[in-house]
Amino acid sequence: MTSTTSATPAASGATPLRGLLSVESPAVATAGVGLFADALRGQAVSVAEADWQPPMPGTEADLARVMADARRAEANATAYARLVASTAELCDVKQAKDALGLERGTFLHAGPPIDWERASGPLRGAFIGAVLFEGLADNAEEAEKKLAAGEFTFEPCHHRDAVGPMAGVVSPSMWMYGLRDEVHDAWSWCSLNEGLGKVLRYGAYGPEVVDRLHWMTDVLGPILQQSVRATGPFDIKSILAQMLQMGDEGHNRNRAGSLMLLRELLPGMITADASSNDIAEAVRFSGANEHFFLNLGMPACKLATMAAHGIPGSSLVTTMARNGTDFGIRVSGTGDEWFTGPANTPQGLFLGDYGPDDANPDIGDSAITETAGIGGFAMAAAPAIVKFVGGDVPFALRATQTMYEITLGEHPMFQVPILDFRGTPTGVDVVSVVRTGILPQINTGMAGRVAGTGQVGAGLVNPPVECFPAALAALGRAVPSA
Repeated sequence: MTSTTSATPAASGATPLRGLLSVESPAVATAGVGLFADALRGQAVSVAEADWQPPMPGTEADLARVMADARRAEANATAYARLVASTAELCDVKQAKDALGLERGTFLHAGPPIDWERASGPLRGAFIGAVLFEGLADNAEEAEKKLAAGEFTFEPCHHRDAVGPMAGVVSPSMWMYGLRDEVHDAWSWCSLNEGLGKVLRYGAYGPEVVDRLHWMTDVLGPILQQSVRATGPFDIKSILAQMLQMGDEGHNRNRAGSLMLLRELLPGMITADASSNDIAEAVRFSGANEHFFLNLGMPACKLATMAAHGIPGSSLVTTMARNGTDFGIRVSGTGDEWFTGPANTPQGLFLGDYGPDDANPDIGDSAITETAGIGGFAMAAAPAIVKFVGGDVPFALRATQTMYEITLGEHPMFQVPILDFRGTPTGVDVVSVVRTGILPQINTGMAGRVAGTGQVGAGLVNPPVECFPAALAALGRAVPSA
């Protein structure tokens, strides 16, 4: 028998641990609990910490089951491809009774389903204003009494392929923008924008609010309808892409988008069959409203998420919406089920003498913009937004960069100039949210918590954590048995 002797490191001339212990100034990378990193820093060691944390508590089994779903990768690829391939053209303007078949006494609202008893102050105020506008009550007290008695029907805008900003209340006589996705043969709808301040969508219902709604119904709606039918359709998705290059993010900053939209609508508006005074006032109102475009960007984003919805196995979020009490999400692979949690209150900047105690919890369907990859996800494209919602420019950049951690891809059309024209983070993935603990970033307006107040400010907010583990558990239950 022949024996051999392995050479020891010392005998072979090798340095123990490849010289690691002889390095005068080691640099250490750590992940997880920060105690180890802190101890190293206490010894003057250079430390680079990986931004990592365990998944949300109690989600390990659901994560393992969903991540092992053989359908998931292809389902998410399909959902994402459909989302970014969608188109959005403004093709018509109609009253809700014609566009959505909305019956007298039925009112749509933002967010997941809710009843009068649990409705927030601004949502109650908007319902009262809509009842007065429709002539279903003579005064606010009578309207509130009828609402509390259950004489009217409430339904989420999302259940009729529509979206509504803030309270999102839509009544049959209100005019709606109609956008069409030609690729997937779908329509989505949104009401006209009233401007800022004391308006119905923020829960105000005074005489000036109702009078403005009547003017929008009698004058603005018919003029916009004539313009779109005479000179449209207009490519809203293209405007969204352009406005990101011009300092807008598509949720709380729409200055460039509103001007580009008005440029398209003006030729048809000034030749509409209406008095010169009515046309002048319609043009003035539209041009003075910096959020004029928001009510078209929202249904454009709704069309994108509708295209991605209903794909078995997909963990892509297709709805994020709030009613002022609950925040709800829906997911492509779980159908029309809502996963809800208590809505958080935005933190930000306030108008006039208003302060944090005046703000209602988060409300509105406008988070559909973030769901489709703009708004808070595109803050780096609009650093000036921080002057309206709070934070600072580094925060705006960091917000967009962080959202890449929880999304499926980068939008091929929606690009961020300051990030070397990188596509916006698009396609919120439930699995990634639960694994990282990173919640979607939303920037939004703030409604007064007391009915009738109106807007009190604007700020930043995240969804409640519990929505995402609940959606993950539902995805887990839908995984086919082996």
